[in-house]
Amino acid sequence: MRTKESPVRPGGQPNLQQLMKQAQKMQQQIADAQAELAEAEVTGTAGGGLVTVTLSGTGEVQAVKIDPKAVDADDVETLEDLVLAALRNGTEAVRALTEEKMGPVSGGMGGLGLPGF
Repeated sequence: MRTKESPVRPGGQPNLQQLMKQAQKMQQQIADAQAELAEAEVTGTAGGGLVTVTLSGTGEVQAVKIDPKAVDADDVETLEDLVLAALRNGTEAVRALTEEKMGPVSGGMGGLGLPGF
């Protein structure tokens, strides 16, 4: 049975080789998560689907679709509000996706076994 090498040696001295291995692994996990985000698409909607926006996983707006029923020349303000609401909804979806993909990798440096991380 192989014992797990501790990132901190007795006396509080860090095991630099083990820390480097962990840092390299974390760096690869971050790169993988970033690649997944770059390829992902999320949507935000408002007005029961009258306005839909599509964003990349990195937050770049890819498309905006507006149902003709949402277009009223006498009430442009409502359409503006719907577009803004759809963008906010999409941005929240990007944030949630980012947290899902990056959280396990970067959320809590406690995996390094260092005090204060």
